[in-house]
Amino acid sequence: MKFEIHGLDNSRLSRITQIINSKTKPPGSLGMLESLATQLALITGPETITLSNPSLLVFAGDHGIALQGVSTAPQSVTRQMVLNFLDGGAAINCFTQLNGLNLKIIDTGITEAVQHDGIISQRLGSSTGDISTEAAMSTEQLTLGFTYARALVEELHGQNCNIIGIGEMGIGNSSSAAAVMAAVLGLSADECVGLGTGITSTQRELKCSLVKQALQRHRHAIANPLELLAALGGFEIVQMTATILYSAERGMAVLIDGFIATAAALVAYRINPAAKQYMIFCHTSGEHGHQKMLQYFGATPLLDLNMRLGEGTGAALAMNLVYAAQSFYNDMASFDSAGVQDVRATTQATVD
Repeated sequence: MKFEIHGLDNSRLSRITQIINSKTKPPGSLGMLESLATQLALITGPETITLSNPSLLVFAGDHGIALQGVSTAPQSVTRQMVLNFLDGGAAINCFTQLNGLNLKIIDTGITEAVQHDGIISQRLGSSTGDISTEAAMSTEQLTLGFTYARALVEELHGQNCNIIGIGEMGIGNSSSAAAVMAAVLGLSADECVGLGTGITSTQRELKCSLVKQALQRHRHAIANPLELLAALGGFEIVQMTATILYSAERGMAVLIDGFIATAAALVAYRINPAAKQYMIFCHTSGEHGHQKMLQYFGATPLLDLNMRLGEGTGAALAMNLVYAAQSFYNDMASFDSAGVQDVRATTQATVD
């Protein structure tokens, strides 16, 4: 698969920097909001930041490895939580309502399909294979996942959406994400496997052992990112990876949530490094290993709230900071327009 992702036009950078530095504030005083505004302006500007129909996609899928007891919850909880999303009772519902995000729930392959008007069915099966004993999915399932994701991105793009957040739900998916992380970064299972939603130390030992088995079994697939996804990924991880790539291809910003979403971002980056320029890393997950992924990207996330819930909650909360960056860039007065003495000139005169 090839993706025609255009790198951001850095010739606009001087104009964007000029706009930011002309605002009525000391240079750099808005910290990370300034770098966020710069990225957003490169994607949608440069004269103004335009955010249109922001949407958050929660991809749900089940994992065969969950049947081995690597999570505190049984596999059936994936479906139960999907129903909770659809009924408006989850954390992600609360947070998306705060900032007007268009929330979409996608069934990528949970054990039992949900019959509900609000669900988007992009099923690749009823669960992945247990990655410690077999491949997660076939090449055909992987290809279908990319096809589904492309159609969804195209639909949103046609609705003038230019910023997408990605989140997930899937009991056992931190095992798959840890395996993907270890394979991409060349790390040991122990460096990547964490406590998930709060497993015991004994469960973590089991989880680490199973991820080691998976990495050994599928070692020949690691060099190719698509083969790696088919061997170790989840149905939701596949579709998040594809969503990142197709969104970047369409020039849309992508809000990357936590540990699982960042694992998808790793594979997307391996497939086409230009996709990184469209990624906004939203929060530092409390899940073991997430920091190493962020360090690989050289990313400083917008939030550090010690969250490890998933669902896209970090992306939803970070959207408020995205709006803040847009607001100051578009609406904050300049020194000239406000009739305020330019502090940059004052500072320079003092230095001289």
